[in-house]
Amino acid sequence: MTRLLFDGEDRDHVHTRWRGLIARETFRHRPGLDSAERAALSYEWLRMVNDTVQGAEQLADDPGLLAGLHEWAAIVDGGGGLCTVASIHYNLFLGSLLDHEGAESRDLSDFTTLRRTGTFLCTELEHGNDAWALETTAELDPVTGGFILNTPHAGAQKFMPNTSMTGGPKSAVVAARLLVDGRDEGVFLFLTPLSDERGLLPGVRVRRLPLRTGAPVDHCLTAFEHVLLPRDALLESAHGRLGADGRLRSSLGNRRKRFLQSIGRVTMGKLCMSAAAVGATRAALAIAVRYGDQRQVSGPRAGERIPVNAHRSHHGRLLKGLATAYAMTFLHRSMLARWTEQHTGLDAGQRAETERLIAVAKSWITWQARDITIECRERCGAQGLFAVNGLSEFPQYVEGTITAEGDNLVIWVKAAAEMLFEHQPPRTAPGSPGGTARLTDPRHVRELLAGAEVIWQDRARAALRRGPSGDPVERWNGASSAALEMVSVHARLRAADAFLDAAYRAKDPGARALLEKLCLLFLLDQIGEHTGDLLADGHLSGEQVRALPELLDDLLRELAPRMTELVEAFDLPAAYLDGIPLANSGRISLADYSTAAE
Repeated sequence: MTRLLFDGEDRDHVHTRWRGLIARETFRHRPGLDSAERAALSYEWLRMVNDTVQGAEQLADDPGLLAGLHEWAAIVDGGGGLCTVASIHYNLFLGSLLDHEGAESRDLSDFTTLRRTGTFLCTELEHGNDAWALETTAELDPVTGGFILNTPHAGAQKFMPNTSMTGGPKSAVVAARLLVDGRDEGVFLFLTPLSDERGLLPGVRVRRLPLRTGAPVDHCLTAFEHVLLPRDALLESAHGRLGADGRLRSSLGNRRKRFLQSIGRVTMGKLCMSAAAVGATRAALAIAVRYGDQRQVSGPRAGERIPVNAHRSHHGRLLKGLATAYAMTFLHRSMLARWTEQHTGLDAGQRAETERLIAVAKSWITWQARDITIECRERCGAQGLFAVNGLSEFPQYVEGTITAEGDNLVIWVKAAAEMLFEHQPPRTAPGSPGGTARLTDPRHVRELLAGAEVIWQDRARAALRRGPSGDPVERWNGASSAALEMVSVHARLRAADAFLDAAYRAKDPGARALLEKLCLLFLLDQIGEHTGDLLADGHLSGEQVRALPELLDDLLRELAPRMTELVEAFDLPAAYLDGIPLANSGRISLADYSTAAE
């Protein structure tokens, strides 16, 4: 099962180095650090990452390796900070430089050796989800041939980039509106030095923001006052080249498409956020299951002590979390493989569909991660609140992944609008529902979930047709709830397909049977909220609906003895688990309390 979870033959290339890195002592919990010290530590760890890879450019250009870094780094104490600065430096900053023309002629050695850390400045105080409307400007200077970078008002300050002096000198890729002879040519990226060993460079204004939960990073507000940039600061490619005559030549027809092409690295960023959420979820479950095996509570007989995992009310929730975590992992693997294998050769339509699927998966995965990490913390009681036990920061960090690289709800609204007519799920006649035994076949239950997707798409389309033709906002409002549910079901269906595919690839019959049983638990849990619609449309019988709770309970009973086996497949380093009291003794010792107090 570990082989299936961790990329099979690619396991050593994608995961082994990062697994070995986080096993080092430096990544164990450090009590007593203030926010500034924790932010500085993120950059120390970033240098360790840089020393671990053969080349920073290789890391930025390898989707599997980059996502793998996030998957493992997210689980250590303060790992949210490391994930954040690594994602920004390698993916958004260095990746953007590599993806545009002229990368081979630029001297990237300062960035690949981390003499300078890269950051990415796109979102503004007044422009987040509508970043294509941002107002920072880079005006072509006809005298020098370079650009004048400027923040026109306070609302155009870049919001939350890590631009302070923490971590040393920095450069940024800045998204700004290209102005040529008064013409607005749209948003492009500009390579901009921000600071050197002496401090901020002239015209760069940085104000530190308060510490946010979940990721100890030096988030700031950043503004520019007529900063002069050379001609080669503009990152160019087919989507936009500025000629010597001042004319922009582009393969794309409008400014919004140019902007989306400029920030194309955001799609890889979604895969990185998904990876981090998947890693945090698996670690939280491993800690909670180990705790539940060791935590003794009073049994039904006088003087009897039994593990808390013996109770269905306890292990049932963890098992459902485990089933979902496996589904999340396999969905992430399938999306990453699709992007790695196809994105360079896709036509515009195929690329758009792949990017949409990655965005939908990112939203579903990170939302599930929040729910599961909160559940794991609760299952460990008050001791789960202590930072030394590794659980309390997971939900807070996952909150950041929900918003990073596109707010989840906004992503799904966009996907819903596109899928309402562009996506055509298979439509099959319901046929006879059959008996309750059919609900023990995960492939049949998968088809029931597919039926729910069709139901919600039809419902959304009908609502859209009923809406007032003269009020597009109200028309969409009437359809949006059903359309969003359609996207939700589609995400879960994709996860189930990836899960079933992984089970099919299992070489060991016992592992295959266990994975199919776990996948069935996942699927039965997903169709529960759709039983009314499935019954009404003839996909389910009343007998099957009534039998569903008992079938779920039977699955939980069968899988409960396999919980430890299921989390051991997560392959967490012994050194990592040894540093977490709840994963060992089942409680914090007096020495652990004392250390935390010091």
